[in-house]
Amino acid sequence: MDCQSFYASVEKADYPQYKDRPLIVAGDPKRRSGIVLAACPIAKRYGVTTAENVGTALAKCPELVVMRPRMEKYIHVSLQITEIMRQFTDLVEPYSIDEQHLDVTGSLSLFGDPDTLARIIQTEISNKTGVRCRFGISYNKAVSKMACDNFAKKNADGIYLLPQEKLQDVLWPLPIRKLLMVGSRMERHLLNMGLSTIGRLANTPVQRLKARFGVNGEVLWRLANGIDPSPVNPNSHQGVKSIGHEMTLPRDYYSFETIAIPLLELTELVCRRCRDKGFMGSVVSISCRGADFDRPTGFSRQLKLSDPTNVTNQVYEAVMALFRKYWDDLPVRKVGVTLSGLVSDDTYQLTLFDERPKYQALERATDEIKRKYGDSAILRAVSLTASGQARDRAGKIGGHYR
Repeated sequence: MDCQSFYASVEKADYPQYKDRPLIVAGDPKRRSGIVLAACPIAKRYGVTTAENVGTALAKCPELVVMRPRMEKYIHVSLQITEIMRQFTDLVEPYSIDEQHLDVTGSLSLFGDPDTLARIIQTEISNKTGVRCRFGISYNKAVSKMACDNFAKKNADGIYLLPQEKLQDVLWPLPIRKLLMVGSRMERHLLNMGLSTIGRLANTPVQRLKARFGVNGEVLWRLANGIDPSPVNPNSHQGVKSIGHEMTLPRDYYSFETIAIPLLELTELVCRRCRDKGFMGSVVSISCRGADFDRPTGFSRQLKLSDPTNVTNQVYEAVMALFRKYWDDLPVRKVGVTLSGLVSDDTYQLTLFDERPKYQALERATDEIKRKYGDSAILRAVSLTASGQARDRAGKIGGHYR
């Protein structure tokens, strides 16, 4: 199941006066976040696309209605859609905020064939949320997603059934870029090997693909052949292997001192999330990305700690050690910090001159203040400088307005 122009559909449901007008949901045009996050079908007919600059979109369609994103609202509607689908099957697995997998095998005796059931769910979601959903139907998760992306989204009724016996006739003739998990870079590699269609990849010896791409070669071969044994698992996202956060900066940062500030803010956020979930991490990872997407610069490195921790100062020390060692002195656009190797924080090894208890008491107090009064209630002084982003991001979810 995929929601059509999800953010834009939610806005049109809340503001019916815009029902017949071209509408986009976009970030602040004054900042780097001023890009199109979602465009309704009417806007797309003018050539407006997601991820393009708001100014470019307005040039294509001057009468565009530009809505600021409301992430809390979108999350609420996404959860509402999940609950609607759970009325028809208990096997619902979220894939993203606007996509979900459903296994309806056990529900067909109650609701009819898959096509009929999809229409029932589609109508129920539309009536209760105003959001139109598309359904790709097949015998496993990977093929059903490709059926949705490549066919259901183009059908007037938003439903497409792809049985296993028609896989070669329907899926194999498609261009290789239509295969799940094939992006622009992988497409170039595959085209250089002469693999221009999904069928050609499916009929390539798997050992040749593994020799070129490693385990990913076999994954691609399996997807092209419609092989995906993974079940629909409602609990697939409950296991936490790492906790991290990334931030796209509002402008290019050039100096060590300015980049260090958002890295500190990210470290504090990641450590706070670890403390909230009862984890400590033993592996610190940081990433920095440059300002030019056509000629990408930056790095991604990690460091193993001697002992697991969730204390901001200890993690930040490792973050800065990595940054000093690997930063190439080029402008930075995006930074990220992650803690992995997670263990429970109920026990840890003390050392002779360990100041951890003092810092833990301090951070428990600041965490409680933020829980009670909001993330911007107490900030580090550096966050009030021009390079700090914590105060601005306190009113956002995932970098977008609530």
